[in-house]
Amino acid sequence: MLQNLKKPEGDTARSSASTAVPPGGPMLGIRTAGPQLRPGAPGAPSIIGPDLLITGNLFSKGEVQVEGEVQGDIHSTHVVVGERARITGGVIADEVVVRGHVAGSVRGKRVLLQTSSHVEGDIYHQTLAIEQGAFFEGKSRRTDDPTAGIIRPDQQRGSAEAQASAAEAGSRDTSLG
Repeated sequence: MLQNLKKPEGDTARSSASTAVPPGGPMLGIRTAGPQLRPGAPGAPSIIGPDLLITGNLFSKGEVQVEGEVQGDIHSTHVVVGERARITGGVIADEVVVRGHVAGSVRGKRVLLQTSSHVEGDIYHQTLAIEQGAFFEGKSRRTDDPTAGIIRPDQQRGSAEAQASAAEAGSRDTSLG
């Protein structure tokens, strides 16, 4: 069961200085006190575990590490596709590192296909590196801004409303003539 975490009475002077770490070292799943992150500084990556299947699009303002399966598009600043990961959909990020399987387009300023990667789809990039042994079937297109013109999920709401009002205005114009 659980160990008795009571400290000997002689250790009270020392214990007041260090209360963040329990005796015997840090426990799994408990974060020890550390320096605070600066506002805007990159945080810990969001991890899609190997036993997780996600159906739908993902949007993150930080790093996403995929070890499981995603059936949908991934929009992020940095995406890492693990060796056993499977993505069926597009990957859109500033930096994309592929070690696993992607069936869909990849759009990134910097794209790296590592040895274990398997990509079936087009890659739009500023820089592309393909390691020996990587599998890539599709077209490679170099462009100055591969993520330009892509509507992110957080921007879709405003553009959908604008498209609806434009369509409504267009339908009124055609009914006049």
